[in-house]
Amino acid sequence: MQQVSRMQHPLETDYSQLSVRFDSERGVLWTQLNPKDVPCFSLELLGQLRVHHDAIEAHGNRLTGNGHGQDVRYSVLSSLTPGIFNLGGQLALFRELIRSGNRDALLHYATKCIDVIHQRVHHFDSPLATITLLQGDALGGGFEAALTSDVIIAERRSQMGFPEILFNLFPGMGAYSLVARKVSPKFAEKMILGGKMYSAEELYEAGLIDILAEDGKGVETVNDYIKKQERRSNGFLAVQKARHRFNPVTQQELMDITTVWVDAALKLNEKDLKVMDRFVRSQEKLFLQPQEQAVAANAA
Repeated sequence: MQQVSRMQHPLETDYSQLSVRFDSERGVLWTQLNPKDVPCFSLELLGQLRVHHDAIEAHGNRLTGNGHGQDVRYSVLSSLTPGIFNLGGQLALFRELIRSGNRDALLHYATKCIDVIHQRVHHFDSPLATITLLQGDALGGGFEAALTSDVIIAERRSQMGFPEILFNLFPGMGAYSLVARKVSPKFAEKMILGGKMYSAEELYEAGLIDILAEDGKGVETVNDYIKKQERRSNGFLAVQKARHRFNPVTQQELMDITTVWVDAALKLNEKDLKVMDRFVRSQEKLFLQPQEQAVAANAA
């Protein structure tokens, strides 16, 4: 018997840096980061996330690709890079812009970051819940992106942290705002100023991670969580609305802090930038092919 193919839904657009699929059985829209080189937030990835987020906002929480309305009840953010969620900002670009003193370009990049963060924090102005699934390491801006969800599920092998202080900077695209609200300002400053990598279990104990999953069981844990939420999803969404009303993360707050980040970045000296260089080389060694590494080295 011939198999009938599943109808594609409007939000399941093809992207070069993202994979998007809709689980119609559970009402889950999976947004999976899939960068082709270093798994960081390049301008290309940020641009595609913005297009994707705009599409979610335009459709509300309805997908109508099969002729019948289907609710998008959950938006799950995850990654297709084995062992890595995201390594954060595009450091190779940062060092170039800092060395050239290009404030406008730095602010342009930072604004693109907070735009997509703000959309997700506010549920794309749609009645849906957000989940982040961590199946590997999330650093700096990668961890900031993870923190935008209502619920964070992490496999035990995952490690998270903000290493920016090691090159005399701080994470300026939502870290303080999001960690301070979920745990406390004191813990936010401890994380940001310490530069430490935390295990998933440590951050679960601190209250920043909501659910621990066994290694390799992350997707199963997400699906189990959603199943358990079935009977109280209305109440859960109402609580999230109340939380955002009580202590909203505003676009202006994010913009003010990221402007501080831009100004701080432009004050880095050559010693600080050489530490950043080491981070860049380490990432490129892991994720770029030898010929790409040579091109990157010449560009630096």
